[in-house]
Amino acid sequence: MRDPDRPAWWTNAVVYQIYPRSFADSTGNGSGDLAGISAKLDYLAELGVDVIWLSPVHESPQFDNGYDISNYRRIDSMYGSEADFDTMLDGIHARGMKLIMDLVVNHTSSEHEGFRRSAASRDSEERDSYWWRDPRSGFEPGEPGAEPNNWGSHFGGPAWTYDPVTEQYYLHLFTPQQPDLNWENPRVRSRVYAMMNWWLDRGVDGFRMDVINFISKDPALPDGVVEPGGVWGDGAPHFTSGPRIHEFLQEMRQAVFGHRRGDYLTVGETPGATVDQAVLFTDPHRGELDMVFQFEHVSLDQRPGNKWDHHSLDLRDLKTSWNRWQRGLAETGWNSLYLGNHDQPRHVSRFGDDGAYRYESATLWATLLHLHRGTPYIFQGEELGMTNAGFTSIEEYRDVESRNFYADALNRGIDPAAALSALAAMSRDNARTPMQWTNGPYAGFTSGTPWIPVNSNYPHINAETDRASDRSIYRYYQELIRLRHESAVVALGDFHLLDPGHPVLYAFRRSRGDQQFLVSANVSGEELELPANLGSGDLILGNYANPGSPHWLRPWEARILDISTYENG
Repeated sequence: MRDPDRPAWWTNAVVYQIYPRSFADSTGNGSGDLAGISAKLDYLAELGVDVIWLSPVHESPQFDNGYDISNYRRIDSMYGSEADFDTMLDGIHARGMKLIMDLVVNHTSSEHEGFRRSAASRDSEERDSYWWRDPRSGFEPGEPGAEPNNWGSHFGGPAWTYDPVTEQYYLHLFTPQQPDLNWENPRVRSRVYAMMNWWLDRGVDGFRMDVINFISKDPALPDGVVEPGGVWGDGAPHFTSGPRIHEFLQEMRQAVFGHRRGDYLTVGETPGATVDQAVLFTDPHRGELDMVFQFEHVSLDQRPGNKWDHHSLDLRDLKTSWNRWQRGLAETGWNSLYLGNHDQPRHVSRFGDDGAYRYESATLWATLLHLHRGTPYIFQGEELGMTNAGFTSIEEYRDVESRNFYADALNRGIDPAAALSALAAMSRDNARTPMQWTNGPYAGFTSGTPWIPVNSNYPHINAETDRASDRSIYRYYQELIRLRHESAVVALGDFHLLDPGHPVLYAFRRSRGDQQFLVSANVSGEELELPANLGSGDLILGNYANPGSPHWLRPWEARILDISTYENG
């Protein structure tokens, strides 16, 4: 356990997420791979990031793009060989960066050997490694309504699938090809810990843990509340941060990291976690996780429980949310800072202006994110201002969640154009289009046909063009990362929100000792007159080439000012 009185190394670190299937293809087969990543490591080192988070590259039938793992100790051949992985890992370490792997242990693939043995017979020794239950009393097996409880899957439909061989149902919070592991079984837990140790022994530097707060479920598996007009019950209260979650995470920490020395990192994806729960998860005295991903702020522009019912973000809601998390984890625990990842749309399209003010709004959101207290995460292409996919037909989509939503929407009589509009705004595929490296064929991602279409705007939005520009988003990210590396105010300073009720001004102060920074941003396409107390200071970084008026912010303008002299003088 680290010394809680000394700042951890990751307080001034920046993490870069790679979605390997869409990052760089070295073979021309249209799918990204490990050798492609190795070829781009200098690009990442030049950007200045400290940690690479690699989305799953394990063996998988790819029903959910690798988040359905069939063999946890093997690299899927679609990404290359075991030697390719070791070469990539050595290259990352040689450049002074670290690698964290995606850990997906709430569920496995239905093609995992453990599930096959579990499903073979009710008498199988592996039967209770997963959640099997009889049909609901009074129903015949397999008929509608016979599921053991009324929980809905996150990807649509029931959270239970009937197995006619053993005449029971198995639980899957995601697709039927992703059966949930039963963490109540100590053999399951010990195998997970052994696998984690195997990867650490191989040289990886930690884990990002997929939906890790789902692993403890109420063993009674009670029904959930059905919302008006809904079909399935909300099971989340019975599996989100469940009754034994802290016990399991502490046991994991001791079994995997208790005997190790080194700068490891554990990041928990914790949907539905509250601030109070996050404090428990990340309190260094408790020995559970180093930081968590929470989902509150990326749910503010949608109706609760329905990401497809999307509306414009009210900035005041975001300020309230982020301020709650900044203050709540100020003394104990740590924040993960993100707006985009493989499960979220491109944030310059979602929260900014991806047209006339793409550069300004991309750099504004980067400024706000990186100047909060916590560890910032960059999703591949974010540093170039990549935008939503712009798909116009369902045939262009690959994501199972998106395809399921579209089919369900049409079954419910929703107009196809409206369903496609929802996908265009919120589909996970918006973030999964190929990385745009050049203005050449297929954006320089592949010499073949890409597995998912390339965004049509790649001729003018790509790494080669951006890095050569006088208004380079990549270069701006470099400055933000340098600032975090060099400034204790950015890494560790206190956070104080200013003017929380203003509809378009996002302003806050960071302070440590006698040093104070003021961050102000105009989250709109119109000029904004600043309050009298927000204009004075020495400019550290801004996203406009000339300083402009100290009393006005131009459209989507962000500034970082050193106000130490003005406040203390």
